[in-house]
Amino acid sequence: MASMLIGAIINLILDPIAIFILKWGVEGAAIATVIGQVVSGIVSLSYLRRFKSIKVNKQSMKIHWKTLKNVILLGISSFITEVSITIVIITLNQLLVKYGAESKYGSDIPLSALGIVMKVNQIINSIVLGIAVGAQPIWGFNYGAKKYDRVIKTLRITIMIAVLITAIGTVILQLCPQVIINLFGQENDLYNEFARKCFKIFLMLIVFNSIQITSGIFMQAIGKSVKSALISLSRQILFLIPALLIWGWLDGIEGILYAGPTADFLAFLMAGTLMFIEIRKIKKLEKKENVVEEKVEA
Repeated sequence: MASMLIGAIINLILDPIAIFILKWGVEGAAIATVIGQVVSGIVSLSYLRRFKSIKVNKQSMKIHWKTLKNVILLGISSFITEVSITIVIITLNQLLVKYGAESKYGSDIPLSALGIVMKVNQIINSIVLGIAVGAQPIWGFNYGAKKYDRVIKTLRITIMIAVLITAIGTVILQLCPQVIINLFGQENDLYNEFARKCFKIFLMLIVFNSIQITSGIFMQAIGKSVKSALISLSRQILFLIPALLIWGWLDGIEGILYAGPTADFLAFLMAGTLMFIEIRKIKKLEKKENVVEEKVEA
């Protein structure tokens, strides 16, 4: 956490210096970001010497294929999520330019407004993701130890917190979109009109993201890599991109906004179904384990 915070703080300090004082513009912002990342990397590497139970040596550098395979399978969900976000942004930007140019808003306003919406949505999703990742070792440890009651209990608590956070976020975004828009700068009435529509329509059902995100991390924690990857793919690739294409074709720039809640709801249905099936399996394992313990005690 310290290494990540140091990089972020350095970036925050150097950004205004590079952009406004040194007049380097976007290039300056990029340089500030890279410097922050380099410092974070150095801090992380230096910390390796402080581990008491882990010693980094030549033997540590050898590739163990079985371990590598397990790492890849467990991490594939996060990898797919990051790649899919990039694909979605490329697709979304192309469609915004195309359909925006055909509307009264032009191509620049939709690009800028929806960019803000995506950033705000990312903040909310990052909080949910952080909570789910925090619960991940608890799920994994107790699942491996066959403490299935603890797995279910932790999952229930995590979902409740995630739903609460996204519900609060939804209320704020629906009731006070202009306040959030103003944080990113003062714009003209046409821009504000479209930006408000973005917040109210595109982020209408983000409360369902709490289930999708939590489910993906949960499946990853208990070793269900295929299901985890499928859930991670669901919103961005399986549902959002087709929804963007279909809604854009049906209703132009206005239709693009409805792709968000459409993908959120469909991804929720898939994640909820897979989660329900997995919970039933875990409860069966719990009953089986209880029967074994009773026989041993008898």
